[in-house]
Amino acid sequence: MSECVILREIPTACGRRFGHATLNAPGTLNALSLEMIDRLAPQFDAWVADPQIVGIVLDGAGDKAFCAGGDVRALYHAIREARATGSHETPAIVPAFFEREYRLDYRIHTCPKPVLCWGHGIVMGGGIGLMAGASHRVATMQTRMAMPEISIGLYPDVGGSWFLRRMPGRSGLFLALTGAQINAADARFAGLADFMLEHEDKSGVLTAFGETSWSDDAAVNHRRLSHLLEESGRRAAKPESMLRRHFDRIDALIGHDGLAPIVARLQALGQDSEPWLAAAAATFSRGAPSSAVLSFTLWERALHLSLADVFRLEYQVSLAATMQPDFSEGVRALLVDKDRNPHWQNASIADVDAEEIAALLRPRFQGEHPLSDLA
Repeated sequence: MSECVILREIPTACGRRFGHATLNAPGTLNALSLEMIDRLAPQFDAWVADPQIVGIVLDGAGDKAFCAGGDVRALYHAIREARATGSHETPAIVPAFFEREYRLDYRIHTCPKPVLCWGHGIVMGGGIGLMAGASHRVATMQTRMAMPEISIGLYPDVGGSWFLRRMPGRSGLFLALTGAQINAADARFAGLADFMLEHEDKSGVLTAFGETSWSDDAAVNHRRLSHLLEESGRRAAKPESMLRRHFDRIDALIGHDGLAPIVARLQALGQDSEPWLAAAAATFSRGAPSSAVLSFTLWERALHLSLADVFRLEYQVSLAATMQPDFSEGVRALLVDKDRNPHWQNASIADVDAEEIAALLRPRFQGEHPLSDLA
C-alpha cells in the first residue's frame, strides 16, 4: 500500500537539506485525511527542529490537484454510522480531525523556516488551509482555487475567517459566499499566492535547490528562495485576474449594509453577461442558506481576532456545524450520491434561526480549549 504522504529530503550544494512532503492520494485529488495530517505534522516538527534542514517543500501527487480539500466524506460516514445506531454524540473523528488539521495549518503559518507550497491544479478548502500559511506560495497556470463550503452546508474554515478578512476590499466575503473559483492571477491579487510559475518549471526549481548554497540564517534563506522563484517565474504567462477586473463591482455587490441586501444583489447577478460573475451568483443561490448566514456572522466576528483566536473560534464552530443536517445533506449531494440536489433545512436566509447560528459559536467541549496553547 502506498504512503498517504511521501516524505523525503533534497540534498543541496552546501550539505544542508530541504524537507519535501508530497500529499499522495491523487485518486481523491489529494483530499486531506486524518491519516495524512498525522503523518505530516510530526515530520514537519522534526524538520523545523533539525538545524540541517533549511526549508520545507509541500506539494501534491499527480497533475490534477495539490489538495481538493479536507476529507469531509470520512466525517460524513462517521456521523451517519453514529446516527444509524441511535447516537447523537459527536463521533471521535470530528474533534480529532479539526484539532489536528488546525494545528498543522498553524504550524505552517508560524514556521520560522521557508515553506514552499506548490499549489498546482485544484486547491480548495483544506488545501488552501495548508497553502495559506506558507512563506512561498506558488500558483501555476492550471491553479483553480475556491472556498466552496457553502455548497456542502459548511463555512470557509482552516483559517478562512482570518485570511479572507485580509483580502482587498470586500473580495474575501464575496469568495466566502459564492465559492467562486479563482486562478493564479486572482490568487496573487487576493494574497493567497506569491509567485506564478509554469508547472513544467517545477523540476527545474527543485534541481536549483540542490545546486544552491543555503545559509544557517533563515532570513537569508527566505530571500534566496524568493529570488530563485522570481527568476523562474519570469517565463510564465500571466492570466487575467477576474477578481481584480471586477473589484469595484464586487465591492459594490457586497457593500456594508448587511446580509439581506447582499443576497438580493447576488441573486440579481445571476443574469449578468459576465460568465464568471454569473457562475459565482449561481453557486451562491444553490448553496445552503445557513452557510451564508454563518459565513457572514464569522466575517463580522473575526475582524479583530488574532490567527490563533480564529483557529480556536473555528474549532468550536466546526464541531457544531458538521453535526447539523445541512452538512450531511451537502456532502451527500455533492460528494456521495453526486446528484447535486441538496435539500437544505431553510429555503432562504430569512428562515435561518439567529439563535441556532449563535449556538454554533459556543464551545462544545469541557474544560480548557483544545487549542489553548496556540500563541
